[in-house]
Amino acid sequence: MYKQIGVITGGGDAPGLNAVIRAIVRTAIGEFGMKVVGIEESFEGLLGETKTMKLTTKAVSGLLPRGGTILGTRNTGSFCKFVDGNAVYPEEIIRESIENLKRLEIEALIVLGGEGTLAIAQEFHKRGFSVIGVPKTIDNDLAATELTFGFMTAIDIATEALDRLHTTAASHDRVMILEVMGRHTGWIALHAGLAGSADIILIPEIPFSFETMAQKVRAREKLTRRF
Repeated sequence: MYKQIGVITGGGDAPGLNAVIRAIVRTAIGEFGMKVVGIEESFEGLLGETKTMKLTTKAVSGLLPRGGTILGTRNTGSFCKFVDGNAVYPEEIIRESIENLKRLEIEALIVLGGEGTLAIAQEFHKRGFSVIGVPKTIDNDLAATELTFGFMTAIDIATEALDRLHTTAASHDRVMILEVMGRHTGWIALHAGLAGSADIILIPEIPFSFETMAQKVRAREKLTRRF
């Protein structure tokens, strides 16, 4: 049984981060009697003069409605470099972090993040450090999980935007385009598009052409649909 664990949030912020931190702290302390240390500024908080905060049940009280993450997060940093388009994880940076974790008496890490963050976490695992990954990304682009937290909120917001665009498009007889996030995956576009009654949904997984889009617009015009 671990005596003390660490918690890290990385990548873009997403709805639910603070709720997960709260759940981790309450479970670790209440059910297992562990101590919990929050690593601030994502993995960067493990370098040099480490940046940490003690996470107690009192410290996470009232976190459920708060957005963002109380630990802070980063999208870039020292842990991943790109060489000729390939991700490289500097050995000395990982080693320094593991040594600092040992000095802080942190025996395992719970890492909340998406594709990039969990790739860094995997480097710790490869070197024998205990890691649990929590899939966080609004893009829903992580394997081995049906839904990543943050995804449903992204769909809600995108669908609401589509609902609002409908009335404007109808009032002005316009073609409206809504671009959403997703990187290389089309889950947000697909789900929001279906929920919001989009006439055309373009996703990276299925090739499309401007000609087929134009055909759809002309088909709607023949049905006297002017938006």
